Amino acid sequence: MQESEFYRFSAGELMPCRDSVSEIRLAAADSFLVDSGRVRSFEAHCERFAQWVIVTSPQLAEALPTYFKLAKALIPRTGRWFPRFELHLASPADGPDVDSLYLRLRTAPEQLGDAVLWTLDEVDPRLNPTVKGPDLSLCMQLRRKAQLHGADEAVLLDANGYLSEGALSSLVWWNGDVLCAPNEQTHWLRSITRDEVFGIAQAIGYQTRLEHVRPADLVGAEIWVLSSLQGIRAVSSWKNLGSPVGAASHLEQFQKRLRMLAGSLG
Repeated sequence: MQESEFYRFSAGELMPCRDSVSEIRLAAADSFLVDSGRVRSFEAHCERFAQWVIVTSPQLAEALPTYFKLAKALIPRTGRWFPRFELHLASPADGPDVDSLYLRLRTAPEQLGDAVLWTLDEVDPRLNPTVKGPDLSLCMQLRRKAQLHGADEAVLLDANGYLSEGALSSLVWWNGDVLCAPNEQTHWLRSITRDEVFGIAQAIGYQTRLEHVRPADLVGAEIWVLSSLQGIRAVSSWKNLGSPVGAASHLEQFQKRLRMLAGSLG
């Protein structure tokens, strides 16, 4: 198996594809970690991707069950993998109704430790923040910009300076023993990992709350970066926050329970 393989769904089959596909026409994408054949919330990832496909390319709705079944069969059951479902829009030369589904199989990057944040020095530039795909290349550029400032992730703010999320991650924090996250006043991507973490909190007796906050409101708070690939990463520092963040006192019990959510891909 190569480090990355690409398949196109056509005529009821997922066939190896060597053609270059422009990221410009990437309309939806959903990635998840598969480690030794175990995965968290696989059906939730399928459901989220399907919702995006149905809105963007409703003509592909009937093909989705077969697409997911074939994609699942192609994912290796050994090693660490980071598959990605993809919907690409047709180019003008292709004609109508030829948007296409793809599967990208990639080896998963290594597991990372604590994260350093950096606030993007401009208003959130994404055009479609509630769907993963159209702004994916831009978000990768924003993360690289954060890395130039010695950070791991760029924090995105709305026009009024309120926290939205990370460029390629979801952010949550603790207010005492209450687990918090941005509320619906900001535009953020539905996070399956955030749903998992909030579910864990509620199951073990912690309160949860949605808030509308600016970075300055989080001085001294325990902050986590969430993603399907990395799970939960504690924030060790925030480059341009101007004050320290809190210690990761709740982290261990949540990481353990998050790992327990992984089930066999079958």
